[in-house]
Amino acid sequence: MGDKMTGMNTFLDFEKPIAELEGKIKELHHLSDSDHLNIVDEVTRLQSKVERLLKQTYAELTPWQKTQVARHPERPHSSDYINGLIEDFIPLAGDRCFGEDRAIISGIGRFQGYSVIVIGHEKGADTSDRVTHNFGMARPEGYRKAVRLMSLADRFGLPVITFIDTPGAYPGVGAEERGQAEAIARSTEACLNLRAPLISVIIGEGGSGGAIALASANHVIMLENAIYSVISPEGCASILWRNTDKAIDAAESLRLTAQDLYKLQVIDEIVQEPVGGAHRAPTDMIKHLGETLEPSLRTLVNTSGGELRAHRRQKFLDIGASSKS
Repeated sequence: MGDKMTGMNTFLDFEKPIAELEGKIKELHHLSDSDHLNIVDEVTRLQSKVERLLKQTYAELTPWQKTQVARHPERPHSSDYINGLIEDFIPLAGDRCFGEDRAIISGIGRFQGYSVIVIGHEKGADTSDRVTHNFGMARPEGYRKAVRLMSLADRFGLPVITFIDTPGAYPGVGAEERGQAEAIARSTEACLNLRAPLISVIIGEGGSGGAIALASANHVIMLENAIYSVISPEGCASILWRNTDKAIDAAESLRLTAQDLYKLQVIDEIVQEPVGGAHRAPTDMIKHLGETLEPSLRTLVNTSGGELRAHRRQKFLDIGASSKS
């Protein structure tokens, strides 16, 4: 199972039966410590039951349940993947125009021997951290920072890896006053014009233009329980039905799961998560993603800049054409 099963303390509503079983296991461990009881057999039996229930539950997740998993607060964030996969990482900050946007973290480092530029949305690990990173919702200066780093990558022929995890770009008045829509468009344009390899990984939420601004890539990877959509289920429900309680219905209609998007050829690859989701075994998840990224990057670095650019542009034109048919 990995490294976080016993550390879990946040359960989703559909995980209540699993939470009850894990609660019993903790009680038995507590009794064993205090009364010197031998509870090995009972714990083993309950643990096996948890494993079976997890496999069954996560094999049958609805789109709304996948949305909940994608938003799980203990799910690995961009900073976790950078710490686990990128060696000698040097952060690069600021847009040279307004200021530093901590909703997007970025820098240069080495991945499997390749020098790379890394850009990712960062939601934050706890309440204070989430406020600092604005819950992963970038402002214009965040996207301008991304454009600056992609320009750097283009100049030196460095591959770019982006980690996508955002509910969407920040919709505040200040962000709109500073040109949010234009900044998103410029970032998307920079992705499409890049003559260096670009790989994007949707690790949690891929929300609207805030996600596509960093995900217009040669190769788009999506974690098994991540979501990717033009709008959140709640936003869709508020527009179509004037009722956010319809979010479950909206999630069904949006086709936002990795499996749906792979069929639609919007993404190129799905990475399997540990049983019970990435939040249950983050170390295993990070290692597995690294093993998936390396062959994709190796293929792209051996492709000319012109081919990379042409392939990327045609890829997104084909998506538009297939969506009309």
